[in-house]
Amino acid sequence: MAVNKHDINLDGRLVVLGGGESGAGAAVLGKVKGMDVFLSDMGSIPQKYKDLLDKYAIPYEEGGHTEEKILNATVVVKSPGIPPYAPMVKKITDKGIPVLSEIEFAAGFTDARMVCITGSNGKTTTTLLTYHILRKGGVDVGLAGNVGKSLALQVAVDPHDTYVIELSSFQLENMYKFKANIAVIMNITPDHLDRYDYKMENYVAAKFRILQNQTKDDYFVYWENDPIIRQQVAQIQSEALHLPFGVDREENSAAWVEDGVVHFSTPEEVWQIPREKLSLKGLHNLYNSMAAGISASVLNIRKDNIREALEDFEAVEHRLEYVATVDGVRYVNDSKATNVNSTWYALESMNTPTVLILGGKDKGNDYTEIEALVKEKVKAIVCMGLHNEKLLEFFTGKVPEIVDTNSLADAVAACRRLASEGDTVLLSPCCASFDLFKSYEDRGCQFKEAVKSLLK
Repeated sequence: MAVNKHDINLDGRLVVLGGGESGAGAAVLGKVKGMDVFLSDMGSIPQKYKDLLDKYAIPYEEGGHTEEKILNATVVVKSPGIPPYAPMVKKITDKGIPVLSEIEFAAGFTDARMVCITGSNGKTTTTLLTYHILRKGGVDVGLAGNVGKSLALQVAVDPHDTYVIELSSFQLENMYKFKANIAVIMNITPDHLDRYDYKMENYVAAKFRILQNQTKDDYFVYWENDPIIRQQVAQIQSEALHLPFGVDREENSAAWVEDGVVHFSTPEEVWQIPREKLSLKGLHNLYNSMAAGISASVLNIRKDNIREALEDFEAVEHRLEYVATVDGVRYVNDSKATNVNSTWYALESMNTPTVLILGGKDKGNDYTEIEALVKEKVKAIVCMGLHNEKLLEFFTGKVPEIVDTNSLADAVAACRRLASEGDTVLLSPCCASFDLFKSYEDRGCQFKEAVKSLLK
C-alpha cells in the first residue's frame, strides 16, 4: 500500500498550478498514485515539461486558467512563485480547497529522512555541500527544492532514503504536516518583503515554518550570531535539539573556530578541520561549511568523509565564481546575490580594489547595510538596470566614481574603462534580475560570456 501520511484522497482530483520543475513533478506523482490530475499555467510551459506531462498522459493548459477545470479540485498544489493573493489562488481558498506546496505533497508519500535548509543567504551552497558530503559518505541521497530535481518527481520515479532540500520562504508558506529531521536556518535578513506586506515579521514567520512538527529526535542547526534568529529562538518552543554555530564558541555551540581550526561538537561526533583546508573561502562560506558539517555529523557520516568533502567541494555557479582575468583585472560572477546581505558577504571577501556592478529589480532594499564596505573597498560602482535612481541617489558621493548603464554590454564596457591592473570587477547586484534578464542564472551566464569575449 502506498505511503499516504497526509491523508490525501487518492480517488480525488489534483490540480497543479504552474508547469515548471515543481509543478510537473507534482503532477507526475499524483498520476502515479492514481489521482485524476490536471495542470494549468498562466504563462507558457517549457517544452521539456510538456514532454514529461505527455509521457504520463496528464492533461494541461497554458496561457491562462480555466476556472471550471480548477475549482472542482480535491487538492491543489501551487508553484512557490505564485503568491497567495493571486486571483485564482484566492478563488481556490475561498472554496475551501486545500492548497499545498510540492514539497508538502511529495512528503506525504515517503518516509525518507529530510535535511532541509533555508535562510536569506547561503542556502544553495549549504544544500549542495551537504548533498556532496552525504554522497561521499555512501548515503542514498536525493537533491531537491530550489536545486536538483523536484522532490515529487523523485518520490514518484527515483526514490531515495534521504533528501537534502533547499527551501525558500515561498515553499514553506504551504507546508503544514511536513517534518524536517534536520532543519537548518543560515541567516535571516530583509528579502522578498514585497511578498510579505513589507513586514519583516511575516517573512521571519515564513522561514521559521521549517521547524514545525519537529520532535525531540530531530535537530535544529542555525547561526547563533544572527540577531533575528537569536530573538526568534528565544520566543519559540522547539523540542528539537539545538545545534548552533558561529565563529566564537558559546555555551551550546556545535561548531566554532579557535586558533585557525574549525571545531565540531555534536552528540554523535567531536572532530576538527583546519580552516585553511576548507575548499570554500570567505566568512560566509565558513558558515556554510559549519552547517553542512554539523548536519553530516548527526547523520553519522564518518568524519574522514566529511573532511574530504569539505576540502574538495567546488564552488556554486554564480556565487563568487571566478570568470577570467583580462588585462590584469579579475572578473567575478556573483549574480546569485539578489539581496543586500549577499552582496555584503561578497564585499567582505574582496581583498583588492573593486569595481562593483549593482542593479536590477529592487525588492525594498536598504543599502545602508553595505555602505561601510562600499566606502572601504569599492573604487567605482556601475549601475546596471532599467531603473537605477535609488542606487544613484544613495551611493553618489560615497565612491570616487559611479556610472549609470541600462544594459549588460554597457556595464561591462564601463567596468573595463574604470578597472586597473590588480583590481576586481564584481557582479554582485543586490537586486533581482527580472528587469533585464530571465533569471539570476541568465544574468550570470550573459556576464560570463561578455567577459570572455574581452579575451578574444
